[in-house]
Order: sequence, then C-alpha cells, then structure tokens
Amino acid sequence: MKEHEIAEGTPLAPGDFVRLSVPIIQQLYPWDCGLACSKMVLRCLGQLGDSEFESALQEPRLTRGIWTTDLAYLMRHCGVRHRLCTQTLGVDKGYKNQSFYRKHFDTEETRVNQVFAQAKACKVPVEKCTVSVQDIQEHLAQGHVAIVLVNSGVSHCHLGSGPVAYCCFAPSGRRCFCRTPDHQGRFTVLPGCNRATGCIFYNNPACADQMCGTSISNFEEARTTYGT
Repeated sequence: MKEHEIAEGTPLAPGDFVRLSVPIIQQLYPWDCGLACSKMVLRCLGQLGDSEFESALQEPRLTRGIWTTDLAYLMRHCGVRHRLCTQTLGVDKGYKNQSFYRKHFDTEETRVNQVFAQAKACKVPVEKCTVSVQDIQEHLAQGHVAIVLVNSGVSHCHLGSGPVAYCCFAPSGRRCFCRTPDHQGRFTVLPGCNRATGCIFYNNPACADQMCGTSISNFEEARTTYGT
C-alpha cells in the first residue's frame, strides 16, 4: 500500500496525507524540550547552525522555565514568520496549584507577564484564540510545521514498539521521564498528518529515534488539558 493511499486503494485528496521533512532533535535536559523543538523547526527551514542557535539563545535571556512566549520571541529573533495562538494573554494563576509549574511559578509569573505585555512592541505576533484540529491540519497541508504544547502524561505514541514517548537520552546516559497522573508539559513539533486515518504525526524531543503518531482524539486530549 502506498503511503498516500488508504487501505481500500482510494487515492487521497491533496493535503490529506502530509509528512514534512523535519529532523528529530532530542532534548538534553528535562526543561529544554521547547528549545529542541525550536531547533527542529529552524533546521527544517534551513536557518541557523548549532553555534548560531546557541548565540540566538542569549538575546531573549531565556531561563530554565521555557514558556510558549519565549519560543515566539526566539522565532522572531531568528527571522521566522510565525504566530502564537493562546487562550490566555499572560500567566493563568491557576497553574500555581499544579505540581508541574509550582516550583518556579512565583519567579516566572512576573517575567512571563512582562513578555506578553511587550510582545506587540517587539513585533512578536500573539493572538488570543482557539485553534481547532482542522485549523492545524490545514496549516500542515499548506506545508507549514507547528510547535504544540501537550500534556505528555496522556499522550500515546501509536508508532514504534516501545514506550519511547517518555524517555530521552541525557548526557549522563539513558534517562526516563516517567509517566505520572500529574500534568507534564511537553513541547512537540507536528510535521504532518493523515486525515484519512485520523492520525497526527509529531516529533517528541524526549526521544530521538523515531517520529510518533497518535489519534486525533488522543492529540486533542493531550493539547487541551488544563495546563497546556
């Protein structure tokens, strides 16, 4: 069976199957999944080598608490046309009660709110809106990639044979981020989808050996849970 055909052999319409060439780059630490995703996008676009990327990180003064707005500023600094879609223009104070955010919430809240407030002046496009899965599929069909924050605690990788979605290889050796019932934020890169089978493809920076895929229903649950 060809990749662009469904099981019955009926050809797919243009844009129904999309798989863009996006490299999988693993994160090095538990906190830098967003930076790894940014590097995937930049490499896909043919922009910035590793040394240039490291230099670019110095300008936004990023901390170990990487928020979506930080990635938007990084893309702006690197000259990438993009748009940040969010349901909250600023920090949701309810996040303080979640274990994933609790440790650095007090120090990060002021910084992130300031980043949001300065976005327009810094020409960083931020839009308060809801994005449907159909919007995402159409975005991918037009040849564009997307960085999406998900709750990895509920995300299931349906491709591959092992529980790779929760492990990465740190400099000190194999290191696993265990699945827990608590919210576990993880940035991922979407390189494509298959509308016929209802599959969303994504690159998980916590594993560097394969692209993942999941059902639309699981993807929607992972990206819309409170905390993302």
